[in-house]
Amino acid sequence: MTSTFVDPDLAAIRHVTPRTPNGCEECLRLHTPWLHLRLCLSCGFVGCCDSSPMRHARKHAHTVGHPIVRSFEPGESWRWCYVHEIYV
Repeated sequence: MTSTFVDPDLAAIRHVTPRTPNGCEECLRLHTPWLHLRLCLSCGFVGCCDSSPMRHARKHAHTVGHPIVRSFEPGESWRWCYVHEIYV
């Protein structure tokens, strides 16, 4: 018998509007570079990925408690849970 893990953090997903559609909110404020963008699916915060120098998306998730992000890159639609470190 196999069990399928259902991430309880999926309940945090809301319909959001990107707060800074042109880039990472914090990197734009600090004038720092980013590589890829992630959209917080709880509040619309746009943060930079873990490969970026500042890792703002992860910092936002852990500081504010918003667990799920979606890739904010063109053509990508995957979602990631920072709490359980899995694709959802």
